[in-house]
Parts: sequence; structure tokens; C-alpha cells
Amino acid sequence: MIKNYFKTAYRSLKKNKGFTIINLLGLALGLTIFMLISLYVYDELRYDRYNEKAGRIYRFNSDLKFGGNTGSYAVSPAPLAAAVRADLPEVESTVRFRMWGGAQVKKGNMNIHEHAVVFADSTLFKVFTLPMLYGNPATALKEPNTVVITEKMAGKYFGKVNVVGQTLTLNNNELYKVTGVIKDVPRQSHFDFDFYLSMSGFEDSRNESWFSNNYNTYVLLKKTADVKQFEAKLPEFLRKQAGSQLQSILHLTFDKFEQAGNYFKLTLIPLTDIHLKSSRVAELSANGSMEYVYIFSAIAVFILLIACVNFMNLSTARSSNRAREVGVRKVLGSSRNNLIIQYLTESVLITFIGAVIALIGARLLLPLFNQLAGKEMVITPQLLIGALPLVMAFSIVLGCLAGAYPALFLSGFKPVQVLKGKLAVGMKGGTLRNFLVVFQFAISVFLIIGTLVIYNQLQYIQNRNLGYNRDQVMIVQNVWMLDKQLPSFKQEIKQLPGVNNATLTGYVPMSGYGNSTTVFKDPVIDEKRSMMTQKWMVDEDYVNTLGIKMAAGRFFSKDMPTDSSAVVINEAAAKMLNFDKPLNSMIYSPQDDMVTSVKGYRIIGIMKDFNFTSLRENISPLVLILEQDGGGLCIRTQTKNISATIAQIENVWKKFSPNQEFSYSFMDENFDSFYRAEQRTGKLFIIFTIMAILIACLGLFGLTAYSTEQRIKEIGIRKILGAHVSGIVGMLSKDFLKPVLVAILIAVPLAWYFMQKWLQGFAYRQDIQWWVVALAALTAIIIAFVTTSFQAVKAALANPVKSLRSE
Repeated sequence: MIKNYFKTAYRSLKKNKGFTIINLLGLALGLTIFMLISLYVYDELRYDRYNEKAGRIYRFNSDLKFGGNTGSYAVSPAPLAAAVRADLPEVESTVRFRMWGGAQVKKGNMNIHEHAVVFADSTLFKVFTLPMLYGNPATALKEPNTVVITEKMAGKYFGKVNVVGQTLTLNNNELYKVTGVIKDVPRQSHFDFDFYLSMSGFEDSRNESWFSNNYNTYVLLKKTADVKQFEAKLPEFLRKQAGSQLQSILHLTFDKFEQAGNYFKLTLIPLTDIHLKSSRVAELSANGSMEYVYIFSAIAVFILLIACVNFMNLSTARSSNRAREVGVRKVLGSSRNNLIIQYLTESVLITFIGAVIALIGARLLLPLFNQLAGKEMVITPQLLIGALPLVMAFSIVLGCLAGAYPALFLSGFKPVQVLKGKLAVGMKGGTLRNFLVVFQFAISVFLIIGTLVIYNQLQYIQNRNLGYNRDQVMIVQNVWMLDKQLPSFKQEIKQLPGVNNATLTGYVPMSGYGNSTTVFKDPVIDEKRSMMTQKWMVDEDYVNTLGIKMAAGRFFSKDMPTDSSAVVINEAAAKMLNFDKPLNSMIYSPQDDMVTSVKGYRIIGIMKDFNFTSLRENISPLVLILEQDGGGLCIRTQTKNISATIAQIENVWKKFSPNQEFSYSFMDENFDSFYRAEQRTGKLFIIFTIMAILIACLGLFGLTAYSTEQRIKEIGIRKILGAHVSGIVGMLSKDFLKPVLVAILIAVPLAWYFMQKWLQGFAYRQDIQWWVVALAALTAIIIAFVTTSFQAVKAALANPVKSLRSE
């Protein structure tokens, strides 16, 4: 009997090929997109959960308000880790990371720059789950000048994995003994280091200052610890530890410090929240965004709903054409139960086929989706096996929902009524159908507006005048290796025919290379006359190379020896300092973390404000001092024959440093990387929008075909009575254009609200333009009209004799 149900279902689906293809295609497309987005969301939510103790690991964050500015940092003071272990009984262990800008690692005669290098405490393996292949995790990082590396790096530098006892040369003359080899860090981790250097050999790790935040500090709480009670102890703990230093530096108690509107707080963030819920200064890597997880999850659900609505709508609409089949079956002896099972079998069969096609489609499209989303997701055999029960369950649930109407409603009618055609009259009501069309196109219009807004904001970011010129600026990295040859290297580069200018500094816009400090308006420290600012070390060619404009005064000059005690500030700093005449005024900067001495600087110039951080942030105060910094050499190149210029620069590099890797980037590429998440979101939005529209159009196409078929005799009579093709097309199309207009009225305010909230994340943004809404509405109307017109024109051009012959 079951075999007969499937055989009959197959014959029915084969007989109505057009209906079957439309239903399968729409359902499979929706499920494919849903599966891909689900993989993306699953991947994002898995970050750091590979750690066996993930539920008890937290990172300390620092929040500071002082000198008129606020800061939120992913780093904390050096002495914090030891202090919490000693004073707070809830702590089982702690570990600190200290970024140091990478290192040159020697391989043969060449030095290769490795970015994934960090100093780490010996307690690293007590906190994080980093399986060690060779070596002892308890002792691996206890001794100075020891290093633990990943198996990937062991293979890269030694050609084998068991390299414990071998020696690595870093930065030309620093020898590190390999004391451990660990498995490569899982991809779903908020840090991905290959070299873990022993913190015990890093002098700054013993810094006792509580007001110098440089260490990413993690705490492992005991199983019995209450995290809320632990966090509640932190304010008093910080007052006890840092109170004496605050008193000696600013001559203030914590109470008076806070009464003046300032604060210094320690907070906790769970390890598993860092990737999606933290975007602070000094993160160990670029994190994701919970906002985008919510957005993509909503899109996945919406697209799946569109596909399911299409499937159920078309199945229900098509069922009326089978009313006579029901009557004939009943006359021939079929029971109601048999009819119910038959309809449900057909519905479940088509949903199962659609789900299988979607699985195959998701597998084939995954590499392209990975490229767009910046992921490395894979569909493993285990994942496929695990997905099969879900596919079966989904097929049964959706199949039963879609088949419920024809199975239960039609099978309940008396054969005589059905065969007389009385049922068809009641089937022409379109309330449910119109509601579903409104639902589908409201989602489509919402996505169209969202896509246009994101695209406009990205274009605004790309074309905004940032206050500096990032085009054709090449950054040669790791020039500090040249040491005393740096000035000569810079001068020789400036002499190249394809070079306009060059500046020696690692402090460039969007580099992430920051140096926060506090400056004072008086040599006597007074928090009321202070300003928290960025302090960058640059040379005299900085503003000319980067195209930064001066608002007043002058920039540094090599002909002015006194400029070593001068500063140039930006307009934001000048405004905050609030001098009557800022030029030639003095500001004072601490010379050490404990502020035991200050140095006076004369303001000689004020730069126009430029965006040196993300456009999500307002421009903050910036102070430049004249001092050599070997972080990089910025070179403004000419536009013609850039490849030849790069080759010439590389030749000069090899002349000065023949055994060092030549590494460079362009400033505009670095700028784009800051907005990579938004760019990827924009691309994915476009694709998802197209898919949603396509699925909605498939449903609308099917419904139009059904509606036209129901009115075929009416159309024939109208043509005989003289109706024109255009009139018939308009009559058939307007029934579907009305719900599309309603969808636009619903979607526009919703899209406006949510995209305005998204734009508020940018300090500098492009407002939503009226034409965005107009274009989205017009696009939806045109798409709906074209979709419905195809069937309408086909029906209007048909020979009326054929449609009326059966009467």
C-alpha cells in the first residue's frame, strides 16, 4: 500500500511538471540559503568553546575616563594578574598576553617576519586548552628566552614536529629555546598565535604601574566561584591596589578622583563573548559582531519563511484543480483516510526532494560562500549524517503543513458536490493568498532598502575626505631592523624617480598602532587641567607625505633644533586644551608610568583634524612629537609605473638589508581592511536580497499561473466581447500589484528604523536618501509586474475558442 502511495505521488508530480519545478526550485533555493547562513551563525557562535574550561574563563577589561576623554580597553595593568591571585580566593589561575608587533625569525640566511608572536605567562596551559604534542606544559614557559610554537611553525622552520630543544633566532640576535610544540590553534579562537615567548624574560611584565594598560589578562575562576560576587569585589580591590599610586601621581584619593567626574574600572567579559561582543582598543584580533549574527539569522529565517510560504501557497492553490480527482476517487471507493495519506505523501515527497537538493546545493556553494564571508567552513561527513534526521523531520513537518489543507479539507467533501464544481466557486477567495504575497514582498523590499543603505554607506566611507591622502602611499614594514642605517635608507628612497616623499614612522592612520597618554597644561600635575590623548612619534616629512593640512602655525623642520622640544597638535586637541592662544603655549607630558617627572613641549602648529581611526569613532585629540620611530617607512609614490617603483624600492632594501624579508602594504588597502566586515555584509546582503526576490517571484509566478487558469473562460469571453490584450493584462496584474503596494507601505518604515540604528554605529555616516526608498519600491513593483505580466500576456493572446470549447 505504501508503495502505491509513492507511485501515485510520483505520477501526479510528473504530470504537473511546471508546478513541481517551481515548487522544488523555490523550496530548494530557500533551504540552501538557510543552510549556508546557519553554518555561518554556528561557526560564529563556536568561538573559543574548544577550551575545556571556557565557562570559567574571563578577560579583564579596563574602562577609563580622565582628562576629558574616555577609553574602553581590552588590556589591563601588568600587576593585575598576580594581585588577583593573591587577594581574591575565587581565582584558580591567571594568564597574561603582551603583543609586541611580531618578530623577525631566522630561517637559513633569511629573516622572515612573523606577525603571530606574543609574550605569555607560564600559566598559559592551565587556563587555555592548547594540547601540547611535545614538551611539558607545566614548565615550558617558566624560564626566560624559551618559546612554545605550533606544529605548523615547527614544520616551517625545522621540517619536523618534534623540535623540543632546538633554538630559534629572533630579531637577529635573540636566541630562544623551543620547549614545547602545540597543535595549531583552532580557527574558532579570538587569538591565533604561532609563537608564545616566555613572559619571564620580558622586563616590562614586572612593571608595577596600575595606570599603564598593556596586558590582555585572563582569569580562571574556581568551579565554586560566583562570578557576580567576584566582579562586585573588583572596585574595592582596585582602590586598595591602585589608591596609593593615584595619590602619589595626582595627589587625589579615589573618592575625589571620581567626584571630579573621572573613573577607572575593571570589568569582566566571558571568554565565549569576546569574539562577538567585544570591540575594544587592543583586541588580540579583529572580532566579529553579534549584530551581524542577528541580522543574518533574521535573513535566514525570512528567506526560509518565503520559501515555505510559497510551497504551502502553491500546494493549496493547486489543490482546487484536483477537486474532481477527489470526487472520482471517492466514487470509486477510496476512503477519506486513503486520500489524506495520499496528499500528505505527495507533499512530504516533494519537500524531501527539495531538502536533498538544498543539501547538495549548500555543499557545492560553500567554497564561494566562504570566500564572500571570509570563512573556512566545511561540511564534513559527520555533519551530513547529523543533518539527515533534521532534513527528515523538516520534510515531514513542512510536508504535513503544506498538505494539510488538500488532505483534510478536500477529502471531506461529498463526491456529488465536488463533481458538480461547487467547490471551485469557494476557492477563488484570495485573502490568504494576498496576505502571503504581502508577507513575501515586504521582506524583499526590506532587504532591497537594507542593501542600498549599506552600499551607500560603504561608498561614503570610500569617498569621504578623511583629512589625509591615502592613495599611492606604500608602507615598508620592519625598517627598525636597519637600526642606524634608517636615515640613509630613507634618503636613498626619496631620491628614486618614482617617489615623491617619504616619512619614517609606524604611526599612521588606520594602523592600529596607538600610544595613549595624558598631557597637562601645567608642570604641576592637576587632573582638572589635563587631557588624555594619542601621542605619536613622527619625523619632519610626515604631513607632506600623507597630505595633511595645517590649520595654524608650522610643522617640524630639520633646520630647527629646538623642535625636539616642540609638539604639533590637531584641532580636537586644541579645542580640548582651550588655550586662549594655543600657538607657543606649553604642555607637559609624563616621562614614565609613575609620573615621577614631566617634560615641557611648546605647541608650534595645529593640524586640521583627520580621521586616524575608524569612521565609527569621532576624531580624538592627537599630539605629534619629533622623534625617530622605526615602525615603518611611508612612501608617497607616483601613479605611473607603480610596479617598477616597487621593484626599485625592493632593490634599495636588499642593498641595506640583504637577508631581511621585504614586506610592504598600501595605505588604501589597510583602510579597506578596517571595513572588511561591512564590505562582506554588503555583498552577502545583495546576494540574499536577489535570492529572496527570486523565491518570491517564483511563488508569484505560480500563483499568477493558477489565477489565470481559474479565469481562462472569463478571459475568453472578454476577448470575444472586444477586450484588448492590454486591458486583460492590466486586469490580471492589478490583483497582484495591490498586495505588493501594501508590502511596500509595511516594509519602508521598518527598514528605515532598523537601518537608521545600524548607521548610528558610525560617527560619520550618509543619511538614508529618499531615492533609496523610491528605488526599492519601484524595483519591487517592476519585478512583480514583469512576473505577473508573463502569464497575463500568455493568457490574453490565447485563442478564446480553445478555452470555451468545453462549455
